Order: sequence, then structure tokens, then C-alpha cells
Amino acid sequence: MKHHPALQPVTHKTRLAAISPAETYGMQREEAEARYLELQTRLRELQERFYASSTNSLLLILQGMDTSGKDGTIKKVVDAVDPQGVRLANFKAPTSEELSRDFLWRIHKEVPAKGQIGIFNRSHYEDVLIVRVRGFVPHAVWEKRYDHINAFESHLVASGTIIIKVMLHISKGEQKERLAARLADSQKRWKFNPGDLSEREHWDDYQEAYEAVLQRCSTEHAPWYVIPADRKWYRNWAVTQLLVDRLEELNPQYPQPAFGPIIIPD
Repeated sequence: MKHHPALQPVTHKTRLAAISPAETYGMQREEAEARYLELQTRLRELQERFYASSTNSLLLILQGMDTSGKDGTIKKVVDAVDPQGVRLANFKAPTSEELSRDFLWRIHKEVPAKGQIGIFNRSHYEDVLIVRVRGFVPHAVWEKRYDHINAFESHLVASGTIIIKVMLHISKGEQKERLAARLADSQKRWKFNPGDLSEREHWDDYQEAYEAVLQRCSTEHAPWYVIPADRKWYRNWAVTQLLVDRLEELNPQYPQPAFGPIIIPD
């Protein structure tokens, strides 16, 4: 499935408006869900070898508008692997301590160790997304951050970290339905944040900011992928397929024991 359109890295010519958030490229729900179940087994096998080898680390970065499914995607990925080998980081508004340091300081601390799969729920890209859209720092400051991010990720890759960056691409109409569903469900209402409505007012500005991220920070060593996310079943399959494809390329192996044959006494 490596040639499936959603599994191709974006390029500097990528336009979000040309990608429908409801697109599934001909894949039907039944097929996607069956493939996802198969991929769960394969991902579990690969992760065990990856964890045992402890040669590389893998970092999955998830970005997207509110309700695009970052939490749901994480749950589906973690369901398929041993949680002992997973490191989760959820980046919310920076604390006063974090604001007193460079914007990558809090990010670097959460990078996974060798053998681990790290998952970022939001990331350093917030510093060229919400920071840009809401004007939290001057243009001259956030403009330089694209190059800083590329250099940071290049350093991680050179140190053995595999980076997969995914934008969960949701439509404004689907977001409205999901926000309404949260309000209507007493068990999900706690997840509703009135601030999401404020961010929604800047929808077009966010699309422009995301497009800049995709065009300027999708590199050969740390590519971006745009996954249409209006269909949760398609999103779950696509992200899991990306992880399996990358781990299969790496082909991690169990380490050989450092000792010879051993006879266990009676």
C-alpha cells in the first residue's frame, strides 16, 4: 500500500484545498477496518523487535485542528502495541518556566529513547501555528522557527530517531458536527472547550499556517503526511499503515545473546 496517495509525503507544492478531508481514495470502510486489524498484529510484532533491538527510536508527531482525532488516533496506535515501549507527550499551552526558555526546550525533553515509540499530541509546530495565527510573538520571531525546526529534526534523525509527521486533515463542517456531539453527550461534554470556538473563527488563517508548515518543513529525513480525517476508520488505517511501512523498512532484529549455550541445571 506504499503507493496509496495518502501515504505519500507532501511536497513544497502541496495545497490543502486540493485534498478533501473526506477522501478515502476508493477505500471502503469494511476493507479499511479489516486491514487495520491485520496491521495491529503486524505492528505489535515489529514493535517487539524494535524495542528489543534498541537501535533506533521512532517519533510520531500528530497535528490537526481541534476534534481532528489526535486522541483517538493515539488510542488506536497504543491499542496495537506494548505500552512499555511507548512514550506519550501532550503539549498544551506552555508554562511560565517553558516560556522563559527557547521554544524547543520542552520538546527535546520528551523525545523517545532508543527502542521507544514516541507520540506527540501537538508538538513544536504549535510555535508556527497558533503562535503565528494569534500573534503571540512577532512575525520576525516565528518566521525563523521553520529553519530551527528543520535543524532540530535533522539532529534527531542523525542521532537515530525516525520521524513521521501526520496532519489529520478535517473539514470545518465535520468539526462542527463533532463539537456539537460533545455538547450533546453527557459523557463527552467534559472534553468540550469553549476556547475551541474562538480558534474556529480563525479557520482560514490556520489552513494557511498549516500549508506553510507542510511546504517548508516536509523534508526527506522528516516528511509530512496529510491524512484525510473526516472518516475515522480511514484515519486509523492510514496512520497505522504508515507506522508499519516505516518499521518494515527498518526491519529491526532481535539482538543476539552475548553468551554461549547454557545448560540449566535440574
